[in-house]
Amino acid sequence: MQIILTKDVDKLGYANDIVEVKPGYANNFLIPQGMAKVATPTARKILAENLKQRAHKDAKIQADAQALADKIANLPLVFKMKASENGKIFGSVTSQMIADAMAEKGVEIDRKNVTVEAFKTLGAYTAEVRLHKHVKGTINFTVEPEGALVKEEKDETPVPKKAPAKAPGVVEEAVAVEVPAAPAAE
Repeated sequence: MQIILTKDVDKLGYANDIVEVKPGYANNFLIPQGMAKVATPTARKILAENLKQRAHKDAKIQADAQALADKIANLPLVFKMKASENGKIFGSVTSQMIADAMAEKGVEIDRKNVTVEAFKTLGAYTAEVRLHKHVKGTINFTVEPEGALVKEEKDETPVPKKAPAKAPGVVEEAVAVEVPAAPAAE
């Protein structure tokens, strides 16, 4: 079934895209949620006319997104995190932390558009941010230790020893347990 998206839908498409989906997904979720409408011939003509009229506006929005991508590529961020002596960090840098740090520098970014790869050590990393459907930017950031490095303590709990193996042919004594009989049903 072909539908016209009215909103951006993650892993499906952007607003005003015509996409093919299963009828159940369209009829039971996308259309009732207001995320899409059926791609009838009339709806396609209306969409084409709207896109034609909006082409100039979209070009300006895309140019602004590209300018923002260039600006954020040159804004280095530094996050201070607790870390062990060997450089392993406790916790992680989240998309919310990156969005907040960018807001402090005067750049508003929605945390949902920021993608951060998982990492566990101190160092320099990059995050990807979706600014427009055709423009993606990168944010460079560094994770540094906060204060003194924490000494990692090794777990010194004793490991239980295995019971000694029995000699072959040795039989252990069985313990008899007496179980009371259940009362008879009347």
